[in-house]
Amino acid sequence: MITFTFKDDKILLQYTPERDENWIKEAIDRRAYITLKKTFTFWKELLIVEKENNGSEEDEFPDFEEFETTTFLFAILNGDYYKLIKGIVTDKFDIYFHKVLPITADYFVADSNVSVFTVIGNIYKGDIYIGGEKPESLSGEAFDNLLKLFPTAYERKKYIEARVSSVFRNYFDNVKDAEKTYQKYVDKKLSNKGNNLSKTFQEYEIAKYNIILDKLKAMLLQEIDYSEHQWQEEILQIVLLLYPKYVFVFREVPVYSKYTDGIKEKSLDFLLVDSNGNTDIIEIKKPFENAIMTKGVYRDNFIPLRELSGTVMQVEKYVYYLNRWSEEGEKHLTNKYKDALPEGFDIKITNPSGIIIMGRENNLSTEQKRDFEVVKRKYKNVVDIITYDSLIERLETSITQMKKL
Repeated sequence: MITFTFKDDKILLQYTPERDENWIKEAIDRRAYITLKKTFTFWKELLIVEKENNGSEEDEFPDFEEFETTTFLFAILNGDYYKLIKGIVTDKFDIYFHKVLPITADYFVADSNVSVFTVIGNIYKGDIYIGGEKPESLSGEAFDNLLKLFPTAYERKKYIEARVSSVFRNYFDNVKDAEKTYQKYVDKKLSNKGNNLSKTFQEYEIAKYNIILDKLKAMLLQEIDYSEHQWQEEILQIVLLLYPKYVFVFREVPVYSKYTDGIKEKSLDFLLVDSNGNTDIIEIKKPFENAIMTKGVYRDNFIPLRELSGTVMQVEKYVYYLNRWSEEGEKHLTNKYKDALPEGFDIKITNPSGIIIMGRENNLSTEQKRDFEVVKRKYKNVVDIITYDSLIERLETSITQMKKL
């Protein structure tokens, strides 16, 4: 059994085994950590040792056989919010609960030991505030409604029966229409709940996009204060928030290309890897105003400036090199970055595409913008060319659309 207690400015998690024997000591001694309910991971430093006051020196660690309940540090008060110790529930983002919320195990563990925040982490990558008056926080009521969306064991049973029924009905008569039964159950459940995940996270997403938008606008006003490297790192953070499908980014990635006179090494500034292991390339340039289209016309057309056409050519070459490297490159990159990748995760080179972020178009004429659109569409199958003004426009449009939900 898991319970939570509040002590001073901390939240403590107390675990009482369902059987008499206490397996925690052996587990921590063997692996240096334990996992409870497939959700909570603790290590030795979080163990709360309550020593008996008998005037004698005690061992650093207690005799676990003498204790029925084991206590761990779980969260520390930070202003009006308790901040969970990172790594206990997830190490991908920070979680904050308002100090008045009644913390229970149900906040973290759904039916059949499903980790609530592991599921949330698969669809959202930012820090989460729950309760309180913080503008970007998820209300306690909304979080409670979210927890009710997690399927029960009964619902999963009905789902499996529906899947089996759909196969059997293709071959046999007199098969129960379990699909219909399951769908009725789901429809009834959703009508009772009335909420969806998009609506639940609406305020949080709007706040996130507003923060990104303000950050980007401030950077553009202070562009001169950034070095090329600093600028790339800051913009890369924004890109990863806007494109959550990318879960890894590797810098200065070596790419080996075969030539008639031997093998030559190229170096990518950044390699993006999505959740399936597929790779893409991104090039980030500082937003020089005169980097997109010519001011004069050539045969009645505005044409790309050398900075733009050269960057496009550079990305096209990198895509070409990666495709030629193929399976050999996949093995090399997977092995090179194996320490940063989950076990069994393979990097794949499957027709990668490119993203270019550079330049401004706020100073372009209508005719220049029209010809620039032609250029972007010409390369869209290989490279997505995004100016900083386009990035701002995408953010503003996303915020407007989310407010309509």
